[in-house]
Amino acid sequence: MNTPQPSQKRKKIIYWIFTLWMALGMVSTAIVQLMKNKDELANFTNLGYPSYLMTIIGVWKILGVIAILIPKRLLLKEWAYAGFFFVMSGAVISHLIVGDTAGRTFPAVLLLVLVIISWYFRPAERKITIID
Repeated sequence: MNTPQPSQKRKKIIYWIFTLWMALGMVSTAIVQLMKNKDELANFTNLGYPSYLMTIIGVWKILGVIAILIPKRLLLKEWAYAGFFFVMSGAVISHLIVGDTAGRTFPAVLLLVLVIISWYFRPAERKITIID
C-alpha cells in the first residue's frame, strides 16, 4: 500500500481546510443573497448592481460549491473555480471603485484568497491532466 509523501498529505490537508472554508463562505453568502437580506441588498445597491443579480449569483455559488466538492467532473470543477474567481475579483474591484472601507471589502478579498488557495492546492485527482 502506497502512503502519500508527507508533503502530499500536507497539501491535501491544506486543500480540504481551505476548500471547506471557501465552500462555507460561498454557501452562506449565497443564502443571504437568495433571501434578499436587507443589508446585502443595500450592499448590492451601493455597488450599483440590480437586486435580481443577487439571485443569479446566489444560485451559481451553490452550484459551484457542489461542482467543486463532488468527485470527478474535473472540467466542471475548473469552470466553477473560474466562476468563483471572476465573481469574487469583480466584487473586490467593485468595492474599491465605490470607495468602500476595508471592513466592507475584506469579505470579498477573503473569499477570493480562499478560492485561489483551494485551486492551487487541489490534489492531482482533482486536476485536469493534459497528455500530448
